[in-house]
Amino acid sequence: MFHLESVSKQYQQGDNTVSALDSTTLDIQRGEFIAIVGPSGSGKSTMLTLLGGMLAPTAGKVWFGGQSLYDLTVTERAELRRLKMGFVFQTFNLIPYLTALENVEVPLLLRGDSKSNQRKRGLELLDQVGLGDRAHHKPSQLSTGQQQRVALARTLANDPCVILADEPTGNLDPEMRDQVLAFFDEFHRSGKTIVVVTHDPEVALRAARRLQMTASCVGAELPHRLAKAA
Repeated sequence: MFHLESVSKQYQQGDNTVSALDSTTLDIQRGEFIAIVGPSGSGKSTMLTLLGGMLAPTAGKVWFGGQSLYDLTVTERAELRRLKMGFVFQTFNLIPYLTALENVEVPLLLRGDSKSNQRKRGLELLDQVGLGDRAHHKPSQLSTGQQQRVALARTLANDPCVILADEPTGNLDPEMRDQVLAFFDEFHRSGKTIVVVTHDPEVALRAARRLQMTASCVGAELPHRLAKAA
C-alpha cells in the first residue's frame, strides 16, 4: 500500500540543517497494523505526515496504492486523503460549538451526503463507539475518553482504508486507553491499514509490526533513520 523510496526530509533552523528523515526505504502492506516508536524528535510525526500526503520529502518518493503522492497536485492529494485516509490525533481537534453528532457528520457534509444520510451514518458510528446516548452533547460536556471516541467515529465516517494515528492514547487514563485500543483491534480485523506513532509500550505491543526510529547527532545535523523492528 505504502512504499517509501530513499526518502529524506530536511528543515532549516537558522543557519542549521536538521534532518528529520535520512534516506528511508519502507514498505507497508495493505491491512498491516504498524507502530512507529522512538524518542521524541526522532522523526515519527514527520513520517506520519509524509504518509498522509501533507509534507513533501526533500528527496525520494512516497507511493500510495501505486501513485506517487507528491507528483499529485495539492487538490488531488486532499481528495485522496478525503476518500482513503482517516487521521487520529492526540488533541482530538473536535469543533467545540458542534455536538458530537455534528462533529462526526462534518466529513459526510464535505462529501456532499444528504442530511438524512449524514444523520443516519453519524448515529451508527456513535453507537459503534458506545456514545449513542451522547450524540447531542458538545465536547465540553464529554470526558477526555469520550472526546477521543467521538474523534474516532469522525475518522471512520468516510470508511477510510488507512488510519494514521499520532499518539492517540497520549491524553487518556489506562481504562480509556484500553477502550481505544480495542477499537483499533476491531478496525484492524475489519481489514484497515493502521499506522500509529506512539510512546506507549501498550499501544506498540498491540501492533503486528513495530518500527523503531533512531537518531544520531553530529554537530547541528540530526540524521534520523528507520530501523527494522519486530
